[in-house]
Amino acid sequence: MQVYYFTELPYHEYPDEEGAKYPSIRLTFPNTFYDPHKAHSLFHRYLDEYQFCEEMGFDGLMINEHHNTPSCMNATMNLIGSILARNTKNAKILLLGNVLPIWDNPLRLAEELAMLDILSNGRLISGFVRGTGVESVSSNTNPAYNRERFEEAHDLIVKTWSTPGPFRWEGKHFHYRVVNPWIVPIQKPHPPIWVPGSASPDTAQWAGRHGYTYVAFLTPLNMTKELFGIYREAALEAKKTVTDDNFGYLLCCYVADTEAKAQEEAKHFLWRMGETVRGPREFFAPPGYRSRAASQMAVRRRTSESKPLGEQSLAELQANHHVVAGTPDTVLKKLRYLKDELNMGHLVFYGQESRMSHEATMRSIELFGKEVMPAIREW
Repeated sequence: MQVYYFTELPYHEYPDEEGAKYPSIRLTFPNTFYDPHKAHSLFHRYLDEYQFCEEMGFDGLMINEHHNTPSCMNATMNLIGSILARNTKNAKILLLGNVLPIWDNPLRLAEELAMLDILSNGRLISGFVRGTGVESVSSNTNPAYNRERFEEAHDLIVKTWSTPGPFRWEGKHFHYRVVNPWIVPIQKPHPPIWVPGSASPDTAQWAGRHGYTYVAFLTPLNMTKELFGIYREAALEAKKTVTDDNFGYLLCCYVADTEAKAQEEAKHFLWRMGETVRGPREFFAPPGYRSRAASQMAVRRRTSESKPLGEQSLAELQANHHVVAGTPDTVLKKLRYLKDELNMGHLVFYGQESRMSHEATMRSIELFGKEVMPAIREW
């Protein structure tokens, strides 16, 4: 099993009581609470932690992107990815991922990603996402066309990478008289493509039909199995070979020298589960954004399957495998259980959140790299 380190590059540098005054810290929380000078230090701190992960033997470094929210300062993952591509030598650069529906120029995105693949000497894994409803609202992109734009942008990017130019593209949402970028990726026919999912069977089916690696994000265990099963059915219908390499799972993880320290630091993940996703439902799922099947599964996730993440205690989050925390031995046992239950080939180690200190983050990375990673290599 391969392991990828991840943080959303949070900016939790404001009084919580101020954030609570607004309907949501996404979209409506004023950016006057943002201090660029504090952000400067945070960005460099997070980059140092990513580089330390490579030293500790992590297989890859995952970054994502969100907009209009202090939970994720990374407004352009390709920029951070290019820094990591230059400052690391071996770890894969996992972008999970670029929000395709809000790109009005996916040809430009194809060029940026090709440059990143070249800068990293073929270490890019290009993740594509539909984004949250917040991205559609903030960019004024019609949510009813979200999936259409996602799929067409994907098709254009893949063809741009894998088909010699020049050629013409006339689609429903994108039009190019000439597609002939000078920059093309090192990896042939194109860099690996990964797709995350949290509650949409449509996304699992789409990823399965293409044979892409599908990563479940903080989903309940029984729902994760269901989504993996939907993926397998779609992949087999498309005559795609399915192995453990087609599946990944993201969870929050903290490793400490003692159980008490692990529990203390794991409390920082509560901000991610609750406050960062608080807000009107139309911010996260505006009308037209989800299909009926996806809406039904999302309702199940909020109700019958388990409590919403924001309503779960730390103990419940650990019992439901959204958070794994403890000494190296404890963490190994919990991860072994998840590996046996899900048969995934990739673990995304969500290792830092909220106000977790740099020192605490580095210690967790060190313990995982030295005492947990060697055992995982044998799985």
